Amino acid sequence: MKVLMINGSPHAKGNTYIALHEMEKIFAEEGIETEILHIGNKDIRGCIACHSCAQNGKCVFDDLVNETAPKFRECDGLVVASPVYYASANATLVAFLDRLFYSTSFDKTMKVGASVVAARRGGLSSTFDELNKYFTICGMPVASGQYWNSIHGREPGEAQQDPEGLQSMRTLARNMSFLMKSIALGKEKYGLPDKEKPCFTNFIR
Repeated sequence: MKVLMINGSPHAKGNTYIALHEMEKIFAEEGIETEILHIGNKDIRGCIACHSCAQNGKCVFDDLVNETAPKFRECDGLVVASPVYYASANATLVAFLDRLFYSTSFDKTMKVGASVVAARRGGLSSTFDELNKYFTICGMPVASGQYWNSIHGREPGEAQQDPEGLQSMRTLARNMSFLMKSIALGKEKYGLPDKEKPCFTNFIR
């Protein structure tokens, strides 16, 4: 099994990474492979709603989003981590996720998602909610821990001084591992849930 971990911080080894690395250690204990992608310092533009991906099977902007798409397809779980800026996620990460989720047409049902947020003090819950919406729009179960998945720290390394936050990351990784393994067994015995043909409505009609 494999978990793809997205570091949305501009700082490769900052507090957001500390949270991911704490999870990474637990995944290793559980026999689950991990890969951390650091995207927070990349030049990634937002979606322009050109719908080119529907015809070509990939985003019109051929950058890290298209490079990540096959890794997303193959993984069993996705962890998205962000620092908090103005009570929301890093804009680079949001642009990346908008395009990654929108441009990939493969079935994401029952891939397990988890969001992780790091902040000096406030805005954690709103950012946590913001990131979870990427999972819930496409049938991905959301892994939970013992609290909202957050860790505190401002200067690089300060998150190491948040024992509750670190424990929350370990609990989240254990719960996520259990959920992925349980889903794998369920898929083997029962398959995936039946799907109806999508029904789209506009509010003006």
